[in-house]
Amino acid sequence: MAQLAGQPILILPEGTQRYVGKDAQRLNILAARIVAETVRTTLGPKGMDKMLVDSLGDIVITNDGATILDEMDIQHPAAKMMVEVAKTQDKEAGDGTTTAVVIAGELLRKAEELLNQNIHPTIIVKGYTLAAEKAQEILESIAKDVSPMDEEILMKAATTAITGKAAEEEREYLAKLAVDAVKLVAEEVDGKYVVDIDNIKLEKKEGGSVRDTQLIKGVVIDKERVHPGMPKKVENAKIALINEALEVKETETDAEIRITSPEQLQAFLEQEEKMIKEMVDKIVATGANVVFCQKGIDDLAQHYLAKAGILAVRRVKKSDMEKLAKATTGAKIVTNVRDLTPDDLGYAELVEERKVAGENMVFVEGCKNPKAVTILIRGGTEHVVDEVERALEDAIKVVKDIVEDGKIVAGGGASEIELAIRLDEYAKEVGGKEQLAIEAFADALKVIPRTLAENAGLDPVDVLVKVTAAHKDKGATIGVDVFAGEPADMLERGVIEPLRVKKQAIKSASEAAIMILRIDDVIAASKLEKEKEGGKGPGEEETEF
Repeated sequence: MAQLAGQPILILPEGTQRYVGKDAQRLNILAARIVAETVRTTLGPKGMDKMLVDSLGDIVITNDGATILDEMDIQHPAAKMMVEVAKTQDKEAGDGTTTAVVIAGELLRKAEELLNQNIHPTIIVKGYTLAAEKAQEILESIAKDVSPMDEEILMKAATTAITGKAAEEEREYLAKLAVDAVKLVAEEVDGKYVVDIDNIKLEKKEGGSVRDTQLIKGVVIDKERVHPGMPKKVENAKIALINEALEVKETETDAEIRITSPEQLQAFLEQEEKMIKEMVDKIVATGANVVFCQKGIDDLAQHYLAKAGILAVRRVKKSDMEKLAKATTGAKIVTNVRDLTPDDLGYAELVEERKVAGENMVFVEGCKNPKAVTILIRGGTEHVVDEVERALEDAIKVVKDIVEDGKIVAGGGASEIELAIRLDEYAKEVGGKEQLAIEAFADALKVIPRTLAENAGLDPVDVLVKVTAAHKDKGATIGVDVFAGEPADMLERGVIEPLRVKKQAIKSASEAAIMILRIDDVIAASKLEKEKEGGKGPGEEETEF
């Protein structure tokens, strides 16, 4: 609002909130830092879990940064950007979501100290950009090349990813499942491995214990056979995948058929029956003894299939059909039954309907060279099963990163300390006011080893001093051993992470911090009418930052 000759001029609508300059920066930094502080206590093997309850009373108990931020109903726009950091990290690298958010929060805290010394945001941004680029180079230089299919390295990386989650007691067992699953679906393209993790299906069923989780070299379909007269178990299965309803088709056009005598009706019904029988006969003629159908199967077709001793499952999800095609090598999804030939069939040693936790599921096992596999997750309660799924997802993605890139770095804060030491040296080369920003960036990275120590109940200052001194003497792989409270060689302890996870964490964190720092004006429109009247919208939470 401005004044012209005593006349106020309204530019923005009534009720609009506006924060300018330092106020805007401080509020944005504060909101982003609160989010970082929220997930900070979950970092590391001794991190704690969060319980999140939504407006419907559904509970999520987790240690996973991306899940925590996703479940929280965050209102503040700058805080929402921190959620984006976690999501990006999860998509690109699969692990290190908490690390990325904590580093972003610390970068902003250090930036605020510089802003208080009247250093202009653009100088801080310039320094942070230089530091982030240099950090990528340093990470590349300290990364170790490993054989992509080195079982021992992959096991250590998967175990590191699972440590600290609720499934930690069975981490060795789960890590082995993750490694085996990735190895089965990895494909070599131009001398490099490519892993499509969509080919690893995670199927959850409550009951049993985490130890009952198993890897199936094939696919588990959460459906049951359509007719009780069908065999429950088929060995040496020849599998037909059909993307067509085994029913009489209705005409495309609106047609009306007038039937004037019982004979005509009888002929009509017989013709329908004949068409369905022809469909089933066509399937039988190819030698198929198992049918997975993406659409419906008519009652009469079920009867004929059961008579022919064929196990059939209907309304199978499209994604499951695709996995079946990849698992049962050679199977093709056929859109028209008349086109089905013996060459379109897939093979599996066993297709069996089994009861799991009181529900029937169809197991397709013993595929020759499966390019799609299933991990059937078990656990005592729904929350345990969910958390095991999240742990396995992280482990699978971490193993995928190493199989594809073949590069690892030491975990336990070792990489961050090395970056901090080297960036301090680089800051002196750059000089000028940017030097202060690069030093702040270097200092911010120490938040990871410091947090690891704090979460383990150790004295963070004491641990950081010891680890930094040992790091300078003994090399770039010395990090924090949170169990002993002493510096230790992380590679020897088997605490390793893919290079991709670290690079992406620093990339995402620095970009988010830079974007928040560049904002000096926040113009927020007034809330919608329903909120003015005091009523919240459906499903809106009270959590506000």
